Amino acid sequence: MKILQLKTSIFDGTDKQGVSSQLSDELIAGLLQQDPEASVAIRDFSTDPVPYLDGAWLQALSTPAEARTQEQQQKVAWSDAAIAELQQADTLVIGAPMYNFSVPAMLKSWTDHVARAGVTFKYTDQGAVGLLQNKKVYVVVSTGGLHAEGVTDFMRPYLRTILGFLGLTDITVIVADGLNMGEEPRSEGLAGARQAIAATLSQGRQIHSIKEGEAA
Repeated sequence: MKILQLKTSIFDGTDKQGVSSQLSDELIAGLLQQDPEASVAIRDFSTDPVPYLDGAWLQALSTPAEARTQEQQQKVAWSDAAIAELQQADTLVIGAPMYNFSVPAMLKSWTDHVARAGVTFKYTDQGAVGLLQNKKVYVVVSTGGLHAEGVTDFMRPYLRTILGFLGLTDITVIVADGLNMGEEPRSEGLAGARQAIAATLSQGRQIHSIKEGEAA
């Protein structure tokens, strides 16, 4: 299994990790216990910032490869690498803190880079079809307050929509909320998230056991 981890918290650094990144690490540690041969590729936005998709970037993508300038080639190469990482992964783990009711700006930009017509999705007579199939996605959300999805939480609807657009529909969301509401709500939010991680890993073990039984 190849795991791609996105660490998107602006609080990540050399000496600390944001809550979403910490919990994502705990989830991945559990996945590695289940599959010790799995590999993990990490894209840490705090050390490798995601460039914003601007007009010059779109121009580079729409220019034929043989006609691109060196600067345009570099722009396209960054997007191509982000797409290749996602294509090669069997499992995607996204640590997603809520900023102002939505996703971090660089996470939005990452989705702009990886959503490419003819590569990760295509248009048909019946509408758009995602081309990234048979991948498991875990989204680990952290929020300062308590938010209802689609009411004051616009990040979960957005991520479900954009990932589904790419064909990534097998999504498990784990939420740590109330983190800035005081010591007790924070403890409850972290405990709830860790319980959800444990339940998710337990379910994964059961599915793995069933598949092994079928194979036998």
